[in-house]
Amino acid sequence: MKKKLILFTFATLCLSLLTVSPLKAQSDVEEKAYLALKGIELTEFNRVKLLKSGHEKFEDLFEAIRQAKWFIHLEYFNFRNDSIAGLLYHELAEKVKEGVEVRAMYDAFGNSSNNQPVKRAMHDSICSLGIKLVKFDPIRFPWVNHIIPRDHRKIVVIDGEIAYTGGMNVADYYVNGLEEIGPWRDMHMRIEGPAVNDLHKIFCEMWAKATGEMLVSAKYFPMHRPQGNSTLGVIDRHPKTANKSIRQLYCSMLDNAKHKVLLINPYFVPTHQVRSALKRCIDRGVDVQIMISEKSDIPLTPDASHYVGRQMQKLGAKVHMFRGGFHHTKIMMVDDLFCTVGSSNLDSRSLRCDYEVNTIIFDKEVTAELTKMFEEDVLSSVPMNDAYWKSKTKWKRFVAWFGNLLTPFL
Repeated sequence: MKKKLILFTFATLCLSLLTVSPLKAQSDVEEKAYLALKGIELTEFNRVKLLKSGHEKFEDLFEAIRQAKWFIHLEYFNFRNDSIAGLLYHELAEKVKEGVEVRAMYDAFGNSSNNQPVKRAMHDSICSLGIKLVKFDPIRFPWVNHIIPRDHRKIVVIDGEIAYTGGMNVADYYVNGLEEIGPWRDMHMRIEGPAVNDLHKIFCEMWAKATGEMLVSAKYFPMHRPQGNSTLGVIDRHPKTANKSIRQLYCSMLDNAKHKVLLINPYFVPTHQVRSALKRCIDRGVDVQIMISEKSDIPLTPDASHYVGRQMQKLGAKVHMFRGGFHHTKIMMVDDLFCTVGSSNLDSRSLRCDYEVNTIIFDKEVTAELTKMFEEDVLSSVPMNDAYWKSKTKWKRFVAWFGNLLTPFL
């Protein structure tokens, strides 16, 4: 079977070389061939709706929850104990009264690391509403062994018909921002079509791992009619079974780029493998543009990000320092043809340790929408250049250099 897949992939690539150009295929054709070689199934006829703010995400999500008939499944890094989470629990409790199954899971470390965690009494109170709420990998003695790996995914599946994924947890600062950093920019998306089942399989696997309950009934994985024009691949990073999947995704996208790469990531301290792919991309003459936030919600890593951005700028990339708040978005667009949206940061934790999920989207319209957002955000940015770097204090430059040395641990 594997030999047949390789032969099919090779034949597809050769055909595309003949039909697209006498010299080389388009980057999206090569990327699809790479994914097929890796055994990643692509599904066609999906509909993707980009949700480019917390307001858009929660408004769309809550409306979909109100329409649910059979089940609602949620997997998040954390549910911050605030107004948005309270509204979510209320909506879920109302659906429980209607007989809808509600299962929700959050990461124990992710919960304890946010400044308004769900405490035991609150957890029990939510469960008393009929919501099956589970804490993934509860932190117990000796404690340190629960820090890595963490479940950093964000997945919601409703009735097997609608899925949500991206970079947002459940917190009101996605809507209101934070006083110290301003607006919180992030990206989520709503998916309808066969890719919903791929995301749901990931949730069901983690639910079984945490609870022992197997969700295998056909009602959880319905057949899908064509919904749209997007071809999607769901890239699941599992520390044991798919350890390098998202690293390899980013590298393959960069290696297949022909003309342009636009990238936004909040904690830009990529591993050596991804940095090398970026350098190869720049060396080929590809227009590589990277957007990094000036402000951040955590210490040290942002300084290291600025240092890495400076190194990329010296290699030939255009680096934009975003000043319109904190850009927590995790996206990359290639050649105006395809893009990725997901939960994975470009740091060692996401690429080497945690459970993550990204989608790769082959759709020119979706890619164009993200590209337009990038171009608009450039207007709220300043270029990383010699003058910008020298404007930092010597201490800040030292912290940035030192933080870069700790990249394997960030």
